[in-house]
Amino acid sequence: MDILALYLKIQSHMDSQLPFVVYRKSKELTINCFLQNDNNLYEIDSYSTAGFVFSPFDNREQTVLIPKDKSTYYSSLVVSTNKIPQYIQKDILSTEQDLEAKTKYVQLVKDSVQAINEGLFKKVVVSRREEVSFSKKSSLEVFKRLINYYPNAFVYLWYHPAVGTWLGATPETLMMIKENEFSTMALAGTQPYVDSLNVTWGTKEVEEQAMVTDFVLNKLSSKIHNIKKSKTYTYKAGSLLHLKTDITGVLKNKNSDIDSIIEGIHPTPAVCGLPKEQARLFILNNEPYNRKYYTGFLGELLINHHGSVVSNLYVNLRCMEIDKEKAIVYVGGGITKGSVPEKEWEETVRKTETMKKVLY
Repeated sequence: MDILALYLKIQSHMDSQLPFVVYRKSKELTINCFLQNDNNLYEIDSYSTAGFVFSPFDNREQTVLIPKDKSTYYSSLVVSTNKIPQYIQKDILSTEQDLEAKTKYVQLVKDSVQAINEGLFKKVVVSRREEVSFSKKSSLEVFKRLINYYPNAFVYLWYHPAVGTWLGATPETLMMIKENEFSTMALAGTQPYVDSLNVTWGTKEVEEQAMVTDFVLNKLSSKIHNIKKSKTYTYKAGSLLHLKTDITGVLKNKNSDIDSIIEGIHPTPAVCGLPKEQARLFILNNEPYNRKYYTGFLGELLINHHGSVVSNLYVNLRCMEIDKEKAIVYVGGGITKGSVPEKEWEETVRKTETMKKVLY
């Protein structure tokens, strides 16, 4: 099926209020799509059924599956220009900062640093959300823009009439499993991209990234052998740079329980903190809203691909929720003892700008 016909089929499916997901993996030119054949809400409590999974930050809330056996799968090649259209380049830094939002977020960062100084945890990731007008816009058109603007990200549009519409372009893999081969990453630190990957990172960002790497390696040690990690390097995601370490290995048991691996590493320190449980409780008790599926995970679960069973799961970062005539953009940052509240606010502003670009 050619790409225009696929987009028409997706739009028709959405107009009929039927669940679907359309996505493109990092650095690929293939659009993949699962169109669910009914409007049932399939919730799962284990990761043993093939399909596309959509899981929240808080594991006490509903994890939704678009089941493979209840859906029709389509794919098509798409030509990506990897260029930012002119309508995106215009009005990024002109948006007035919401002073009330700034005051609240700066206070949240101060409270986080105080908790760190009191020894409650070493790191916590706190977040906020920002509402943007979305009237007379098409979610599918925004998805197309995300494809062009984020060639290195996992880009998706997900819809269920009982849950809502979510879009994103995440740079972070939770885990990939192909038969018994396992891979993941440790991602942390943020600074703007200005024409070069040859940048200097501060102590705060380097320490934060090392925390994430050590956590992932520790959680995987009992389930993965032959673990290898790459050197930490600078990674570009849209208009932002991050520190990244690649981690690979082999499942000790080919039939290893995906549930136990997910339970061990989700939520990662890159979206929650360290120690995980103390940071998670702080987030749930102090953030003034429900994250829902922001910083949860999503992706292919137990899909047969060219004769191999694969699971490709991604952390739901750089995402937005579409609610009637507004887009809710979610953004956060890692807080450590060296965090400066004003700079942490500015980092979230840069992150929201990278997503708001595709809405104008």
